[in-house]
Amino acid sequence: MQQAEKTVRNAMNPETGESYRIEFPSLEVVRRGILELDHPPEGITIKNTSEKLSNVFELSEKQKSAVNKGGKQYYNVFYHLVSEAIRSLVKNGKLKQPSGSGKSYFLIEEVDEIESADESIDSNYQRIRKKLAADLLVQIKNNTPSFFEELVIDLLVAMGYGGSREDAEAVGRSHDGGIDGIINEDRLGLDVVYVQAKRWETNIGEPPIRDFVGALDGEGAQKGIFITTSNFSPAAERFAERSTKKVVLINGQQLTEYMIDHNIGVATSKIYEIKRVDSDYFAEEK
Repeated sequence: MQQAEKTVRNAMNPETGESYRIEFPSLEVVRRGILELDHPPEGITIKNTSEKLSNVFELSEKQKSAVNKGGKQYYNVFYHLVSEAIRSLVKNGKLKQPSGSGKSYFLIEEVDEIESADESIDSNYQRIRKKLAADLLVQIKNNTPSFFEELVIDLLVAMGYGGSREDAEAVGRSHDGGIDGIINEDRLGLDVVYVQAKRWETNIGEPPIRDFVGALDGEGAQKGIFITTSNFSPAAERFAERSTKKVVLINGQQLTEYMIDHNIGVATSKIYEIKRVDSDYFAEEK
């Protein structure tokens, strides 16, 4: 070793109490050695690290067994050197201590790789979901108003309204592609929800929402759901919020999100399982 790669540490003979100096790899060399080790996903202990490095550095038996006294107890000098190197690597963000563990450490780079993989999978999933939602909206707009009527009832039943599909009731049909429907809020039919849906390209303004609230009054209903394939203007949203009726507005994006979540108009293409090491399986009974 070159001089910069060595360090000299104090040691003591436990039998005679005699102090002496002994050479080891420098702190920087030990740090580099730690980062070059294979770090298992569950982390590696200081003890295991010092054992692996003693072989990597081909330490002599004298170096491996060298101890020094700290207070009333003796400690292994090389173990202490490795511990010092690990502490500095943790401080510099190169190593991380797993949650709930006081002894194990793993490489930050490895953690970042796992997190990056998870982020990539999540990013791709969100991208696919966004494309699916857009495709669903195109399909809805390409179908007939009567199909839209059935879709809305199917969705509300899947979301827990109306009991069975047979219990749900859709009535009336306008010439602009909207529907009026009545659906039970629960299986017992203790309350009903009035439903209107408009398959529009332009945003829904305040007047249709005002008419819808008036229709609720005419039906003696307190709750309503207004669904559109487009969006709602700010004025429409404000009117719904100020209304004494409980009115829920669902725009095209929310409609397709609900359809995906409740498996309406979609089918599973592929399922991927992301697995991890089962540490319980490898835990031997002592």
